[in-house]
Amino acid sequence: METIKIVHTNDLHSHFENFPKLSRFIKKSRKNSTADEFFLFDIGDAEDRAHPLTEATDGQANIKWMNEQHYDAATIGNNEGLGNSHDQLNHLYDKANFPVILGNLYEKDGKLAEFADEYKQITTKKGTKIGIIGFTAPYILTYPLMHWDIRLIQNELPKVLQKMKDLQSDVIILLSHLGVSMDRLIAKQYPEIDVILGAHTHHLFPKGEMDNGVLLTAAGKWGQNIGTIDLKLDDNGKVVEKSAYTTATADLKEKKKDQKWIAGQLNTGNEILEAEKVAKIPNTLSTNLESEHPFIQEALKATQEYAGADAAVLSSGLFLHDLPKGEVTEKDLHEALPHAIHVMKTTLSGDNVWRLVMEMEKNRAFLRRHLQKGMGFRGKIFGELVYRGITVDGKRNVYINGDQLEMDKQYKIALLDHYLFVPFFPTIEIVGDNQIMYPKFIRNVFGDYLRKKYPI
Repeated sequence: METIKIVHTNDLHSHFENFPKLSRFIKKSRKNSTADEFFLFDIGDAEDRAHPLTEATDGQANIKWMNEQHYDAATIGNNEGLGNSHDQLNHLYDKANFPVILGNLYEKDGKLAEFADEYKQITTKKGTKIGIIGFTAPYILTYPLMHWDIRLIQNELPKVLQKMKDLQSDVIILLSHLGVSMDRLIAKQYPEIDVILGAHTHHLFPKGEMDNGVLLTAAGKWGQNIGTIDLKLDDNGKVVEKSAYTTATADLKEKKKDQKWIAGQLNTGNEILEAEKVAKIPNTLSTNLESEHPFIQEALKATQEYAGADAAVLSSGLFLHDLPKGEVTEKDLHEALPHAIHVMKTTLSGDNVWRLVMEMEKNRAFLRRHLQKGMGFRGKIFGELVYRGITVDGKRNVYINGDQLEMDKQYKIALLDHYLFVPFFPTIEIVGDNQIMYPKFIRNVFGDYLRKKYPI
């Protein structure tokens, strides 16, 4: 029988603190493998701009590390796809020594993204043809804002599977940054896929999961685990046995040099960012809402101005550090606002503005200490909702810039795309005319505001 061993990573999110152990595990697995073939795959969200080195190098530090591991293929996650501008993503993999398999991201002219391959077929030493296909989560609201044509899996997967059949692939492996629910659905509909390597929803399958004869695997998040798959094939190149397991990175031996390397990645990123001067502010901008110069008030001005809005709303949990008086650098902004979150302009009629404000008032006490995770947020708690240009009296009357709300009038409210994705303010999604203002993150918008207002 032919044997194949696969090692896989997913959703590393620039958690460089786990990379030394992962590197040694990969190297040892490759060296000690007795299988006929050994493959290494990554399933997307390898990078995250919350880490200074990723931010400072536009992800090139992540690609350098991946090159050193000798990946056989990777696909992208939403952090690569939406955390980079169109041009940045097109050049992210210029120096990669591995192919990017991605079958559902296209240019507006209908051509597949230039950095991607729709599929890859590998022929083993024994002549078995292995088809590798890959897809990323189709965020149909946001990819078009980055000038991409993102396509739905139900439209693209059948096409590429037909190509695998036309090429007489003996084994089909799907690199899926689609989430566990979609992986299970695909397994039920397409049993011809042998293995689905999963990602996106940060799920962990310690021993894999068998659905309709398809092996589903996933290694959690942040490099806290790494996955291994073993396949056995008969003389006709068909999989007759398949199994999977994950290894906890915390259980792997740490070496003295690890902490030095990890600190070096952080320091290098911070040094690059610190060299980029932004502005010189006359007062410390404080995360304390009761201070003389609250950070959030300046950010509200910046957000409202950027969106050209009548009013603005932000939450205090976004602001992780003070901005000290004096020179502000890109490092300062990145530490204070590490989020992959964008300004959004929402246009609502007055009656819907009233309903949105009532939703915010209803949820205010709950959100004040609510532990918020994901959807671009890189802080801890949601925090206090703070308005600019909006007031509410004891009778639930709402005023915009001192004037009572006119129910039939259209108002533009500056807030964040994050508020569209969390479940607390349904009015935004249900009736809002929402313009997410890509590609700048909130820190970039605020940095531009500071440059203009407080030039060095």
